[in-house]
Amino acid sequence: MITDVVISGGGPNGLMLACELSLAGVRPLVLERLPEPSEEPKANGLLGQVVRMLDHRGLHEPLSGSPEPPRPNSAYFMFGAMGLDLSLLEDSPVHALPVPQRRIVQVLRERAVELGVEIRWGHEVTGLSQEQDGDAVTVDVAGPEGEYRLRARYLVGADGAHSTTRKLSGIGFPGVTYDRMTVRSAHVTVPADRIDPATGALNVPGHGAVMPFLPHRTEHGGFSYAPMPGHPPLVSTTEWDQPATGAPMSLEELRVSVRRVLGVDVPLGPPEGRGPHVLRRLTGGNTRVAERFADGRVFLIGDAAHVYSATGGGPGLNLGLQDAVNLGWKLAAEIRGSAPSGLLDTYETERRSAARRMVLNAQAQAALIAPGDDVTGLREVFAELLRDPGTVRRLAELTAGADVRYDMGEPAPHPLTGRFAPDLELHTPAGPVRLAELTRTARPLLLDLTEGAWLAETPALRHDRVDVVAARSQAPAPTALLLRPDCHVAWASSSPRPDPTEIEALRAALRRWFGVTEPAHA
Repeated sequence: MITDVVISGGGPNGLMLACELSLAGVRPLVLERLPEPSEEPKANGLLGQVVRMLDHRGLHEPLSGSPEPPRPNSAYFMFGAMGLDLSLLEDSPVHALPVPQRRIVQVLRERAVELGVEIRWGHEVTGLSQEQDGDAVTVDVAGPEGEYRLRARYLVGADGAHSTTRKLSGIGFPGVTYDRMTVRSAHVTVPADRIDPATGALNVPGHGAVMPFLPHRTEHGGFSYAPMPGHPPLVSTTEWDQPATGAPMSLEELRVSVRRVLGVDVPLGPPEGRGPHVLRRLTGGNTRVAERFADGRVFLIGDAAHVYSATGGGPGLNLGLQDAVNLGWKLAAEIRGSAPSGLLDTYETERRSAARRMVLNAQAQAALIAPGDDVTGLREVFAELLRDPGTVRRLAELTAGADVRYDMGEPAPHPLTGRFAPDLELHTPAGPVRLAELTRTARPLLLDLTEGAWLAETPALRHDRVDVVAARSQAPAPTALLLRPDCHVAWASSSPRPDPTEIEALRAALRRWFGVTEPAHA
């Protein structure tokens, strides 16, 4: 028996991919080496386009605990520990969702089980070989009851930065190792009178206010204060060229580090409430991108494909979840036999370009937070540039990943083509609906906002592989959008009634992405 897809890794990325494949009618098998979900504190939230992506799958409400759709941060954010005044922008691209990684795993696991996904805990991939005929990959697995083999049409490595899948495939992982930086983090308590009730800032006498969740740089290092809802505050420091030590991390070590970075003492007490709590020291880090994201019938997503240092907001997790959404529908189309030629190749092309943007993000922020008078001078010049709304927008979009635009193959694309779908409030015959609610089936969607629903009434443009929805929008909006299952715009029009050239471009997009060559009822 051949399994359609074996996913090595039951973390957020692997579970997200499993959900995407299941929505597309493919039943994956998830193998996770841990015997049960990890309680270890890791990422503390999600930032950028991935927050909107989760909303488009109906996952924002269980993660946020609120039925309200995601709203952008319109006040401030940070780039390289420098403030981005988002109030300068008419519409902010920065979305943030503070939620611990273990909660993300819990929600995705529950969704995967609901969709019928089998998850085998305590099962680890130990070997693989791709068959000469190219029809399958053989996977060796070690489980609680011994070793066994699986044959799968595809294997996806979602098994982290030290990916066994990547190593077994012989895929290199070039990049840069940073060995000068030491990051210390701990859950703590701070006196209530040190917290500004209006802003949530941590008041540090002798130094000043430190805003929550935003990295703060001094000449001697970095400091951050993150009061996660429902959890003790997380305090972190970053220092350079610290002497090596084999001693276990302690709260006193963090207090001393804070004194060096800020120049004053901050009263930090042990955390309250149920753990597990963070108390760790990390030395060094890596920024690496795999030589290739695919090798035959083996694919890599998440940290198995790319890791980043010196950026905030959990960039690896944010990028990895979007890897999963990009790969899922393409892999499912290939398995169903409906994928047009070359579709799977676009996973590497598109996600590598997104990874390169994140490398740029990581390198730029690393340069801006480093110690030294020369960096301080650079930051002063940079602060002047940050008064310009155009500069703020470019950096906000880079931070959020909102500047990612895929090449959809159109000679003269609409401004929205290749970008993530816009937020639209719509009116349909069934009632008001948000565009995000129409994409939760993970199917291709042709949204028709033309006069008289002209596209929806054209038989040659209807096909059973693509959902067609006619609607109206009160706000200014494009008149038509063709969305891929990952919610990126494959084609768009702003004409009240698209002209023949636009219609031919629409037909080309239907062929290119979904293999649609003729209507279902021609």
